[in-house]
Amino acid sequence: MGKLYGNMLYLVLMRVYLDACCINCPFDDQRQLRIRLESEAVAIVLEKFQSGEWEWLGSEALFYELSQNPDMENRQRTFALARMTHRVVGLSETILQRAEKLQQAGFDVYDALHLTCAEAGGADVFLTTDDRVIRIAGKRKGLPALRVDNPVRWLEEVLR
Repeated sequence: MGKLYGNMLYLVLMRVYLDACCINCPFDDQRQLRIRLESEAVAIVLEKFQSGEWEWLGSEALFYELSQNPDMENRQRTFALARMTHRVVGLSETILQRAEKLQQAGFDVYDALHLTCAEAGGADVFLTTDDRVIRIAGKRKGLPALRVDNPVRWLEEVLR
């Protein structure tokens, strides 16, 4: 991906934030077609991170949510994945205040924190497999101030 300024082409990394649902997806029951497709999409996104084509943004909120998984094996697996983030957005008073506004718009606590951290980190897209988050973001144009999408739908568009 690049941007053209005058006669110069500058490479711009796509910044992607994966929420906890996406990170858990590869470890969910793959017998369901939707979960299998979403897992494949997440795997492709992870490959783009590893190749350096895209930047993976994470957050302190993401690591905290992953630490709350009662399944120790899944917790360890998701932490192993999340440790590959390129940049971790820390929590601040500004982020917490912004997250409160997103909660008032209908997002739950974790989703509001994730979305706010993704905004603060300059993410181009926030990927989630949670239909509710996508639905609320679709109704609240501009709130959050970034694209919120399912990894399958988003990849279909981006990789064309």
